[in-house]
Amino acid sequence: MRIRSTATAILAATAVAVPLLVATPAAAARHQGGLHLGYIQYDSPGRDSSSRTSVNGEWVNIHNNSRSAIQLKGYKLKDNTGYTYTFGSYKIGAGKTVKVRTGKGTNASGVRYWGRGWHVWNNTSDKARLIRPSGSQLDSCSWTTRDNGYKNCH
Repeated sequence: MRIRSTATAILAATAVAVPLLVATPAAAARHQGGLHLGYIQYDSPGRDSSSRTSVNGEWVNIHNNSRSAIQLKGYKLKDNTGYTYTFGSYKIGAGKTVKVRTGKGTNASGVRYWGRGWHVWNNTSDKARLIRPSGSQLDSCSWTTRDNGYKNCH
C-alpha cells in the first residue's frame, strides 16, 4: 500500500511538471507564425570599402514564418544610428525569406537593395530593428564582436 501511494504521488508530480517543461521554450515560441529577422551578415567579408561588392556583403534576412503571404509595404529596417530602409510594395510568400542588401543593385524576387554607397551595420555592436508600418517594433536582433561578423537571430 505504501508503494502504491508513493507511485501515485510520483505520477501526479510528473503529470504537473511535464507540461511546464514542454510549454516553456521561449526562443521557439518567439518566431512562430510571423515575420521576423533571420540571419544577418553585418560585417562584410574582407576590408570595408565603398565597392558595390563590399557594401552588398552586408545584408539582413527577413523571414515570413506564417502560412500566408505578407505585404511589406511600409515596413522598416533600422539600425542604432537611425539609418532606415523602408519597403516599397513587396509581398513575401509564406515560409519565404527576403534578403535586404545594404548597397546598390536591381531588386528581384527574394532580394531588395537599400541603395547605399557605404556600410550601415556597425561591426563592433549594433541592433537591427524590424518596424511595422504603424511604427511599433516587430522584432530586433543585436550583436557584438563575439558574433564574428554574422548573427543568426532565429
